[in-house]
Amino acid sequence: MNDCILCGLVSGELEASVAYEDDRTKVFMDIQPVVRGHMLVVPRRHSPFLADLDEEDGAQLFRVGSRAAAALRASRLPCDGVNFFLADGEAAGQEIFHVHLHVFPRVVGDGFSLRMPPDYVVRSRPELDDAAQLVRKGWV
Repeated sequence: MNDCILCGLVSGELEASVAYEDDRTKVFMDIQPVVRGHMLVVPRRHSPFLADLDEEDGAQLFRVGSRAAAALRASRLPCDGVNFFLADGEAAGQEIFHVHLHVFPRVVGDGFSLRMPPDYVVRSRPELDDAAQLVRKGWV
């Protein structure tokens, strides 16, 4: 078996609690959920990073993620909101190097939070314009 755990889950070599699958993606429950109902949307084709992901696989990843969010809201699981989380690269918190989208239901007081850095403030237009220019130069 490939040493990519998500590849094993997608291929069926490893056991998974599957919520949905199609020819490009597979959705299963996270084995270490943030909250009950936490799912992973995983492209069938192995791609370590977003930049490696086939464009149509990427589009399907988010289409299926949106459908997963709707399914959570329609389910009997507690769900007043939904978070998407995708870590791309080690510095972003990626631990498994096969692109995957976390989709998990949220309710007030569920214990999960996102903390903002101490310098989280509204930025000046020149600072934002400078950042936009740098991004434009890197656009592929």
